[in-house]
Formats: sequence, C-alpha cells, structure tokens
Amino acid sequence: MFKTLATMGLAAGIIAGSFVSALAEDKAPVKLGWAAWSDAEFVTKLAAKLIKDKLGHEVELVQTDVAPLYQGVSRGDIDAMMMAWLPETHADYFAKVKDKVTTLGTVYDGAKLGWVVPKYVPEDAIASIEDLKKSDVKEKLKGRVEGIDPGAGLTRLSEQALKDYALDGYKLQISSEAGMLTTIDRAVRKQEWFVATSWSPHWMFGKYELRYIDDSKGSLGKAEHVDVIARKDFPTDNPEVAAFLSRIKLPIGDLEAAMFDAQETSYEKAVDKYIADHPDQIKAWLAADEG
Repeated sequence: MFKTLATMGLAAGIIAGSFVSALAEDKAPVKLGWAAWSDAEFVTKLAAKLIKDKLGHEVELVQTDVAPLYQGVSRGDIDAMMMAWLPETHADYFAKVKDKVTTLGTVYDGAKLGWVVPKYVPEDAIASIEDLKKSDVKEKLKGRVEGIDPGAGLTRLSEQALKDYALDGYKLQISSEAGMLTTIDRAVRKQEWFVATSWSPHWMFGKYELRYIDDSKGSLGKAEHVDVIARKDFPTDNPEVAAFLSRIKLPIGDLEAAMFDAQETSYEKAVDKYIADHPDQIKAWLAADEG
C-alpha cells in the first residue's frame, strides 16, 4: 500500500512538473517592434533582455519601418513598440490607430527634432534655418539637406520646413539613418560644410561636435516625449510585462551615453553595461514584479 501511494505521489509530481513545463513552453513570446533607429534599438534590446532574464518571458524582436509598426501594434501582430514620438513627430501615424492601441508610459521626455551643422561652421554664417538662404551658404552646402528614411516623421517635417522657409533650390536627400551618418562622417573628416536632419537622443552628439540651428517657425516641432504603445488587450493578456514596460524611464543623458557605448562596442554589450551600472534604476523597473 505504501509503495503504491509513493508511486502515485511520484507520478503526480512528474505530471505536475510536466504541466508547469508545458505552460512555460506554451507561453507566447512577447513581440516588441522597432525601427532601425539607434535610440529605439537600444531601449528595445534593453527591455527585451530584462523581460527574458528577469521576467522569464521569451521575446521576439520585429524590425520594420515606422508605418508598419503602428499598423502591426493596432492589428495585434506586435505586442508593443517603444518609440512613439509624440505629440507631433508621429502624429499622423498615431491618429490612425489611437483607438486600437493603449499607451503604457513614457520612456523619456525632452526628445527633440531639428537640423544640425558641425561646430566648425561659424555661427555668424549659419545660426538658423533662415541663414540657409544666403547664396554663399547655399553654395557651400551644395543645396542639400541630408535626410533619413522616407517614412520617418522627421522627413515629413523637414519637407515642410523647406516650404515654410522658402528654401528654393534645396533638396532633402532621402536616405536612411545609416546613410545620413556616413555622409556626416565623410564630411567631418574633410571639414566640409553640411546640414543634416537629426534628433536627440542620438549617439552622434557623443562622436561629433554638432549644434542645432534655430527653427524660428517651429516647422520641426517642439520638445517631444517618446512613449510605449501596445495592442489594446496586451495589459490584460500579459499584465506582468505590460506593467514592467510602463515603468521603464531613462534620462536622455544616460541614454545617449549608452547609445555611444553601443556604437563603440555592440548593443548587446552596451545593454549589459547599462544594467550593471544602474542597479537601482533596474530594480525600480522590476520592483513590483520581484515583490
């Protein structure tokens, strides 16, 4: 009788263990979407590592352009994205999906869009976008504004800025973040003049000496906040991860330093370093879950 009960207990334990394992295996991975921008890559990979290592959820990273990101979250194909630039930069995208998504929180405040020139360009030559109209300045800049992705909010606003300031003869060079940075790097090495679309936070300000030029008409918007948005049912389906994402907040200075580390090493190493260097911050993000 004792042997039978022991055997039954062992069998029950095995079944229970198998059930728990099956539940873990059946848990769907958290799908985080991101576009190929350095700030988005860092915060998304930071969150992904903590979700996997600390919360025990597998994570699937989905990289695509901005417009498909918003569509993916609104349709439920993507659980969340951590790069909603609001209220202006992504206003058009957000307006189309606002009733189908939920905002979990703000990752960082004080984000900024603008046009930059290298600091070796004298301020009495270029202090503002208005100064680009000067014939000698236009000649040195070759009538170009170095841009990024065609679908980016910054691209749309920059095209509007060309009209607002009547910059006749100038062309916005549509490219990508990588393409724009390659152009900047080449120009800086040769000490050539350029004007480029840019934003903060970005690691380029750690590598190059750049300055924003004044946008008196406000064509490129004002200070922004970058939010985490998720599919409508995500907080109900996965309250643990949703709550964690809602608590992630990074000072822009810390983020830019981490992004520069990522360029010097790798995003994976920079994420590990950030976690090691900010134990109290990480603990606060995880506090409710660990409790």
